[in-house]
Amino acid sequence: MRFPTTLALLGTAAAIAFTSPAAAQDKPTFKVGYVVYVGFMPLAYMKAEGLMDAWGEKYGIDVELIQINDYVGSINQFIAGDLDAVAVAGMDALTMPAAGGVDTSIFLVTDYSDGNDALLSRSVDSVEALLDDEVYLLQYSVSHYLLNRALAEAGIDEPWRVKTVNISDAEIGAAFITQDSMNHAASWNPIVAEMLDQVPESKVLFDSSQIPGEIMDVFIARTDTLAEHPEFGKAVTGAWYEAMAVMQGEEAKDGPMHEIMASAMGTDLAGFAGQADQTHFFYTPGDAAAFLSADSSVEIMDKVRTFSFDEGLFGAGAASVDEIGIEVGGTTLGDPGNVKLRFDASFAEMAAAGDI
Repeated sequence: MRFPTTLALLGTAAAIAFTSPAAAQDKPTFKVGYVVYVGFMPLAYMKAEGLMDAWGEKYGIDVELIQINDYVGSINQFIAGDLDAVAVAGMDALTMPAAGGVDTSIFLVTDYSDGNDALLSRSVDSVEALLDDEVYLLQYSVSHYLLNRALAEAGIDEPWRVKTVNISDAEIGAAFITQDSMNHAASWNPIVAEMLDQVPESKVLFDSSQIPGEIMDVFIARTDTLAEHPEFGKAVTGAWYEAMAVMQGEEAKDGPMHEIMASAMGTDLAGFAGQADQTHFFYTPGDAAAFLSADSSVEIMDKVRTFSFDEGLFGAGAASVDEIGIEVGGTTLGDPGNVKLRFDASFAEMAAAGDI
């Protein structure tokens, strides 16, 4: 009986020897989507220089960084489960996946707009002068939020007196430049820069530098994905801050990383620098962790959720602004039994402590 047993063992050993290389290559794979925007361009460097591959290897996983042309489409892919994480504006994390019932965590904050988003006019000099007129923008986007905050900061408590006219981000720049009757618009760079350049009489009435931190850019993942695979969050966070250290170190802003990022955006170094100068990057994980846990972030999300509910972005069935729970630090805004958006500072805290 030993002979057949020996053959069986030899056969098993041969099978193991034959299959083990393939098994070794069968690592968990995670997909991260992003669109071309100044705050997300370090991903292009991480991809080109192999930083993401190296950090994935450290944690025994593969992380694919995927550039996507359609911003809303990228979020829909995340909601559908085709992406494990996606780079978005913080408000959109609330109004799309979280409002759609996906338990979502912000595990990395990259930056906030510090002038990149702006409200322009070719005919008036103040926000107050917009009353009873039209502003063209992409409705329910951060541009819409910017207009709402501009009116509030101007002391206008009747925002409905300014009519919003919906226009896509792909069309607004050319329309403002070519149509003299289009007096007011809100958008973001590089569209804003082109508007100001091509319409010399236009001026900035309000921009995101006046509401620091409110238009933030973040990475989101499903909360259960991060719980089951913390190595994914660690790998992305580690690669990101390695890239940020390089970016911060290129003081002249004309080094290899800036060249890669400018090329990925389809611009030159000066064009990229102009947008980066109006972006507040969180260069260190300590700064990012502090922002994700700050009382000021609670106040920001209270403004964001109020705007979102007032505009119907929580869905027709939402009875109040408290319908969706939002966890920021030790505070919960809204329904604690229906938390769908979480500010998770743990990965930035680990990076700051050198534990990644």
